[in-house]
Amino acid sequence: MNEFGRKPKNSSIADLGLGKVKAAYWNLEPAELVEDTILNGQGFLTNTGALAIDTGEFTGRSPKDKFIVRDEQTEDTIWWDGSFNNAFSPAKVKPLMNRMKAYLMDREVYVRDCYACADPEHRLNIRVVTEFPWSNMFAYNMFLRPTEDELEDFEPEWTILCVPGFEADPEIDGTRQHNFSILDFTNKLALIGGSGYTGEIKKGIFTVLNYVLPQDRGVLSMHCSANSGEDGDAAVFFGLSGTGKTTLSADPNRRLIGDDEHGWTNKGVFNFEGGCYAKCIDLTEEKEPQIWKAIKFGALLENIETFGASSEVDFENSEKTENTRVSYPIYHIDNIAEPSMGGIPKNIFFLTADAFGVLPPVSKLTPGQAMYHFISGYTAKVAGTEAGVTEPQTTFSACFGAPFLPLHPTKYAEMLGQKMKDHNVNIWLINTGWSGGEYGVGSRIKLSYTRAMITAALTGKLDNVDFQEHEIFGLNMPTSCEGVPADILNPKNTWTDKVAYDKKAGALAESFVKNFEKFAAYANDEIMAAAPRVGVGA
Repeated sequence: MNEFGRKPKNSSIADLGLGKVKAAYWNLEPAELVEDTILNGQGFLTNTGALAIDTGEFTGRSPKDKFIVRDEQTEDTIWWDGSFNNAFSPAKVKPLMNRMKAYLMDREVYVRDCYACADPEHRLNIRVVTEFPWSNMFAYNMFLRPTEDELEDFEPEWTILCVPGFEADPEIDGTRQHNFSILDFTNKLALIGGSGYTGEIKKGIFTVLNYVLPQDRGVLSMHCSANSGEDGDAAVFFGLSGTGKTTLSADPNRRLIGDDEHGWTNKGVFNFEGGCYAKCIDLTEEKEPQIWKAIKFGALLENIETFGASSEVDFENSEKTENTRVSYPIYHIDNIAEPSMGGIPKNIFFLTADAFGVLPPVSKLTPGQAMYHFISGYTAKVAGTEAGVTEPQTTFSACFGAPFLPLHPTKYAEMLGQKMKDHNVNIWLINTGWSGGEYGVGSRIKLSYTRAMITAALTGKLDNVDFQEHEIFGLNMPTSCEGVPADILNPKNTWTDKVAYDKKAGALAESFVKNFEKFAAYANDEIMAAAPRVGVGA
């Protein structure tokens, strides 16, 4: 066995029980990982300079194959919902890991020492061992990077073993099928196999932080992006995939803190990560200039197509997946906060891509409404984004990140609610979806309008305008906003058929109420009073 690269003192791949691998490459630079990927026939350089790879069978996460080891530590703390937090037997962990190690015998592996949490008080050291060089490059991009001095004495708290080529046998290994992502909180171990989708790596650690920080350290962990103004004020953007978190937080007039995962302490917010992971379907320089410019050497493009036999990326092509992605280190963005931290948020934005054209493009929420919509976590899938989706479908994900919440959603909601009240934060609901009708009839709200609404909120220009109340959802909608046509601010005005609007709004309201039934027992009167009015206006 040979070991190459910058290793910490007194560290060896044998410490992980991988002494029989062919070679172990420690902490390689991105250029070396790019070279190995190309030499292995696993990727190519595009015309942008970015490395393009295919993640194989899986081009997205597989929530049903995400497991948490159910033992004494987790038995009474994990939210065993049966959808995202699936129990895994502690007796199966070691045998499965041994089979993964056996698979890696006489193969090369790549080791990355990195950490999560930009706030030094909450730093989590991670060692990532991967089968493929491009998986290791993803870890370099997405986690925070220690200095050379820090690498000398690096000691990991968590270890990730990512082996896409290893396929589990459910009867032997206790998995649901051949792919798996398993978190063992007692042994501080993450096992990933059967899937090359790199997002499993970052979301595994996000789940870890969502368990540790709120319980042990009183830190609210959030699935959100964040940026900071000149005076250090932070703005936070919650939203599910496709709603605009990465796009809208990349603001040339504000410094980017991070695009996906953050913690909120009594001092302010901090990024968990050291990079960005952006969707790039239909990406253009005009719409998203900062992301466009970040796609250069050192970036990793996933599951994209090119024009013919050329190396030019066809960002509109969705033949492999709608979930084409790019990861890049945060320093590829010019205007970033260094370190990736900001002050107490003054404004929080809940982003939803309402494909039914019902919700207003911008509305200000009361504390009760804020908690209701946070626990609901609404957006909509549109036709074509997933197999079998032929018309808009409602999607509710508690706290805008249910797949990554190991604790009950009300734990995070209560923490957010307390912070909103303590700091008198403005909460805005932003619809980045459709206007003038549902998907296929109306049109998507222009990005320039959405940016103008957010800028108006951030600069206080919405503080003194008149508001009107939405008759079904009770949302406070501004009647004017600089840079935005007044007639689109009330969504009903944009529909030719007002009766059809009322019917669609009533149906969406019913979906909200039905979804919230499972949380009603945990919600107070203020939150329940924020529910939409079913039957009104229909």
